[in-house]
Amino acid sequence: MTRNDAEEFAEFVRATGPRLHRAALLLTGDHHLTEDLTQSTYARVYASWRRVSRADDPFAYARRTLLNTYFSHRRLRRNSELPADPHLGSEPATRRSVPAVDPTTRLDLLDALAALSPHDRAVLVLRYWEDRSVADTAHDLGISETAVRTRSRRALQRLRPLLDADLTERTSS
Repeated sequence: MTRNDAEEFAEFVRATGPRLHRAALLLTGDHHLTEDLTQSTYARVYASWRRVSRADDPFAYARRTLLNTYFSHRRLRRNSELPADPHLGSEPATRRSVPAVDPTTRLDLLDALAALSPHDRAVLVLRYWEDRSVADTAHDLGISETAVRTRSRRALQRLRPLLDADLTERTSS
């Protein structure tokens, strides 16, 4: 890789890092795993940078790589460690990765997303957080548009009661 390629890749990471990190956080719900997935994604993109940089949309390649890395990690399940307190030491990443609305709402959303299957979570993150079309989401995940619509509808049906319960619990306290 030439010096110019390395500088171009570094600029790509600066420009896309927050978006990719945010998507990974919503997929995993774990700050440490988010960092690992983001780093693995960029390592894979870097390895193919000459080809990727000539593509129409290098970020689409990075997003697809992130999804493949996430699904691969979920299938392998080789990391069975769970932090005792997932929020320790993660405050700077939280502020940097998710817009500050209400911290409890953000945590409730991450908890509710964690209750979904990895594929349902990926559909919701791509469709509603990344604001991707049904066709783009289907293409990114390698499933049909009908499957995207069905998974979106069913995942939202499972997500709403979880979020409503958290909201009700907070307002009644």
